[in-house]
Amino acid sequence: MTPEETKSMSEIPSELRYTKDHEWVREQDDGSWLIGITDHAQTALGDLVFVELPQDDAELAAGDTCAVVESVKAASDVYSPFSGQVTATNAALADSPELVNTDPYGDGWLFAMRPEFAIELEELLTSDDYEQLLAELDD
Repeated sequence: MTPEETKSMSEIPSELRYTKDHEWVREQDDGSWLIGITDHAQTALGDLVFVELPQDDAELAAGDTCAVVESVKAASDVYSPFSGQVTATNAALADSPELVNTDPYGDGWLFAMRPEFAIELEELLTSDDYEQLLAELDD
């Protein structure tokens, strides 16, 4: 495997699911799902300076604009990957929005949701699907 292939794989964790809008989701033991933006998205935005998160207990429909990440270059909407209720938000981002840049798949998570419709989870992209999407964007 080439260093480029290794790097690419490390930026797209295989255990996560993805959206075409560059959000990732990870199932938690309690049945909720953590949501964040991908390494690709945070790299494109640059250094984040502010994150606006959804309200706790907010009811969201799939595709709803529910958060905003703002960098020195641009502001970008974050969309709900599925329908459900917000169960938690990452309070650490209020003081340290750069966590999204330094650890997008870990401490840089944005919020957690409990899904309303399991079928919507099946529509999310696998890591291979997301990697193919990025390759098509590069073409």
